[in-house]
Amino acid sequence: MNTITAAITAVGAYVPDFVLSNKVLETMVDTNDEWITTRTGIKERRILKDADKGTSFLAIKAAQDLIAKANIDPLEIDMIIMATATADMPVASTGVYVATEIGATNAFAYDLQAACSSFLYGMSTAAAYVQSGRYKKVLLIGADKMSSIVDYTDRATCIIFGDGAGAVLFEPNHEGLGLQDEYLRSDGVGRDFLKIPAGGSLIPTTEDTVKNRLHNIIQDGKTVFKYAVTNMADASELILKRNNLTNEDVNWLVPHQANKRIIDATAGRMELEDSKVLMNIEKYGNTTSATLPLVLNDFEHLFKKGDNIIFAAFGGGFTWGSIYLKWAYDKK
Repeated sequence: MNTITAAITAVGAYVPDFVLSNKVLETMVDTNDEWITTRTGIKERRILKDADKGTSFLAIKAAQDLIAKANIDPLEIDMIIMATATADMPVASTGVYVATEIGATNAFAYDLQAACSSFLYGMSTAAAYVQSGRYKKVLLIGADKMSSIVDYTDRATCIIFGDGAGAVLFEPNHEGLGLQDEYLRSDGVGRDFLKIPAGGSLIPTTEDTVKNRLHNIIQDGKTVFKYAVTNMADASELILKRNNLTNEDVNWLVPHQANKRIIDATAGRMELEDSKVLMNIEKYGNTTSATLPLVLNDFEHLFKKGDNIIFAAFGGGFTWGSIYLKWAYDKK
């Protein structure tokens, strides 16, 4: 085939060593293991404890893991997209620093922020660059140090989030494999339901904003859950119909790991059997931009060339969507 498609050709990941279990959280806030597990599916999450290390540390580790496993020369990477909601700094691009630190000095880089949909949107962006024919190797990294913005006295949010990073490499494909279709959406109605109120241009940092914990993530859980269930399921169902796919045609669902009940609802709408629904939320919690690539890394051994994979995500803002991708390789 002469048509260029953009395929994932390698994956990598990194999670910190420290495990924050539900049992430990029981000693920190008014909650318990049964309550957390029943409502979220989360048993533990990884936390980057080093105060002097930020999201870039996680991203660098994940990128290095991919480079080592795929035996790639970093100098051959054309560009890096850094999907994150927790950049190291408000202004200096985290992706630029990561590119330099991994030796990708021929690449240009930038950050992409769409909350928990950042990596999904990044897949669309990376694929478009490759399909243009201008770039051959685009590294997409999803990484977040969510512990840096979580209030560990707020039981509504501290049980959900963890730290981690994952990376994928997009390259040209001439066999019709890779990204096939996408359905991406956003709606500003969600602006106030999941946010960090202060620290931006609207509410700059002051002594009062720090005292009042306005630099931590807050959410209206019930509202976010309602929108997430509806929109993730709708987007996934639409992508199937638009591509004339049945549940039998789908090999794997790779959903954003925010809440097991949201994942179950999405799979139910698609009428997928449990064995096709990939989850690692019990180990990592919601790592925001890192959930999708962490799933790919954990289950890469199951994927076969030509497998039909459906990605779905939902994030603050609101942002959401679904992507249909054909897997391009068998793991050696």
